[in-house]
Amino acid sequence: MTGTRRSSAGLDARRRKALFRSWHRGMREVDLILGTFADAEIASLTGKEMDQYERLLDVPDADLLRWVTGERPIPETFQTTVMKRILASRRSVSA
Repeated sequence: MTGTRRSSAGLDARRRKALFRSWHRGMREVDLILGTFADAEIASLTGKEMDQYERLLDVPDADLLRWVTGERPIPETFQTTVMKRILASRRSVSA
């Protein structure tokens, strides 16, 4: 079970692959963070934002989790529009 609530129907191949990768990371916590974000936002990301998101998908789970939880600062190179959107989506879930 992936956890996804979004169908990949209607998405281009790039977005389908990113959606799949978002839910199949290896660390369940990161699956939930990125998968939930992808379910909600993958269709609306611009090409530039998709580039940013795909770079995040290549980050090791432990590093990404530390950044999202605030345990470690986010490196400048990853302080992107997409990372800000991911962090905002996490805050809205917590509220």
